[in-house]
Amino acid sequence: MQFEVFTLLPEVFPSYLETSILKRARERGLIRVNVHNIRDYAHDKHHTTDDQPYGGGGGMVMKPEPVFEAVESALGTSAPGSEIPVILLTPQGRVFNQEVAKELSQHPRLALLCGRYEGVDERIRQRLATDEISIGDYVLTGGELPALILIDAVSRLLPNVLGDPTGAEDDSHAMGLLEYPHYTRPPVFRGDAVPEALLSGDHKRIDRWRREQALERTFRKRPDMLERADLSDADRKFLKSLTSNLQP
Repeated sequence: MQFEVFTLLPEVFPSYLETSILKRARERGLIRVNVHNIRDYAHDKHHTTDDQPYGGGGGMVMKPEPVFEAVESALGTSAPGSEIPVILLTPQGRVFNQEVAKELSQHPRLALLCGRYEGVDERIRQRLATDEISIGDYVLTGGELPALILIDAVSRLLPNVLGDPTGAEDDSHAMGLLEYPHYTRPPVFRGDAVPEALLSGDHKRIDRWRREQALERTFRKRPDMLERADLSDADRKFLKSLTSNLQP
């Protein structure tokens, strides 16, 4: 997969992209991240990319000309009508979650627009962006961190990016539940022992323990997720027992 990132702060990206899983994925050619500096497409002496808002008010607004030129230079002049999603990272967008990550992972190429200042000229939103995504109901100083989060979450879903081919399937939210607890050596640490089920060698017992732990953790921390989860009869029976235990 190829990511095209358009930003005023290209220096933000290398340190994260050159570590761990994303570094290995890039080295193996599984993902490619091209970071474009929007300032390179501002042709005045000072490479101006922002201006005062019409109608007054605080803050500055990103100008449309350099953003349009940067995207069209990378994707072609037909970018807004092409099949490449052009995603504006903005608090006004649809909320990013695992289902959106899965949806985006089906595309061979994504373009990510990182806003700054007070926001972007509305014509960028209307005429250039094909999608708008928010990572949550709070405000950041720019779209760079959301872009990195999107790249990370989408890349994990691509074939061969993770060392464990089933690793992404067991992650929190990937299976519709929060993830079960993990343990490693030593078997006893400061008096706390690893659950016996995990030491049993019985894979069916281990799988059931993990499933029940995921169900219980979701029940206690994010019960709203259970409304959308794919639950078996055994799952529902286990959840009913949890509910019964809460009653006086």
